[in-house]
Amino acid sequence: MVDRPAEAPDSPRARATHWAAEPERGNATMLAMMIFVAVRMGRPLARGVLYLIAVYFFMFAGGARRSTREYLRRALGREPAGRDRFRQVFAFSSTILDRFYLVQGRYELFEISTEGEDLMRDLLARGKGAFLLGAHLGSFEITSALGRRHPGLRVAMAMYEPEANRVTAAFRAVSPTEAPEIIPLGHIAAMLRVRDCLDEGRFVGILADRSIGDAPAQAVNFLGHQALFPLGPMRAAAALRRPVIFMTGLYRGGNRYHVVFRQLADFSQPTPAGREAAVRAAIERYVALLEEFCRSHPYNWFNFYDFWHGAPPAAGAGSGARTKAASGADA
Repeated sequence: MVDRPAEAPDSPRARATHWAAEPERGNATMLAMMIFVAVRMGRPLARGVLYLIAVYFFMFAGGARRSTREYLRRALGREPAGRDRFRQVFAFSSTILDRFYLVQGRYELFEISTEGEDLMRDLLARGKGAFLLGAHLGSFEITSALGRRHPGLRVAMAMYEPEANRVTAAFRAVSPTEAPEIIPLGHIAAMLRVRDCLDEGRFVGILADRSIGDAPAQAVNFLGHQALFPLGPMRAAAALRRPVIFMTGLYRGGNRYHVVFRQLADFSQPTPAGREAAVRAAIERYVALLEEFCRSHPYNWFNFYDFWHGAPPAAGAGSGARTKAASGADA
């Protein structure tokens, strides 16, 4: 665990770890217009409007633009061109637009391939529930498409309240009956609700790539530099003795998504090295998988802030120091 000294409110680390306090770019009027275009006029026309929104974000989000360049430099292994940075912004905008259709169950609009679906099927048959650890990489909502093939696969999302509130109201306005359950973290009742969901055989999804405030975090080498990753989600899985699955829904351009499931840990089994050691090993595996997909699908990374700021310096180049050209498979 990283010891965190008190931070001044305007210090670099405070700005980086308090991403939850940042206001959402755009406004309610723009969001309402996007919902109208998406629902009333169809996806092809909505994607045309999307270019204008992406251009606006790209032109006027100066801080995000600088952070995007830093990330892409590490993921691509070269200096990113302007078109690289715009592709990342447009991929982000595309996944936001597609949420409107996914929450309505409009799965016929998408071509979805999967990897590791057998793992999910086996866990579903056991009926014990499990944690799905994702990241701000691609689309978490695309996993709802698997419920069409596996009706018993139900996912509740646990997230920090400021982030949850930004989109929940909009999606419920589109389809009140289809909006997923959101468990707001930061309250004592949250862990009880998480436990109840697991006991019901449900999956609990958490985006586990952002540390916040002075919460316990682990420094891990990510894309060649140390970054902080929260310990809380993995410790919760260990305390509740549940399996943990890495999940990502990679956007590959157009209407194509690729959903990946890989096992990170199974805390329902004994851990000879001790629970805390098992937690730390699982976080390292999580970060290694995150790095793998950031390199293969670099434009799917949607953390538009200084992700590495505040972490201690890297002790040396590890696996994360590798450079690899992007496959070009995604948007």
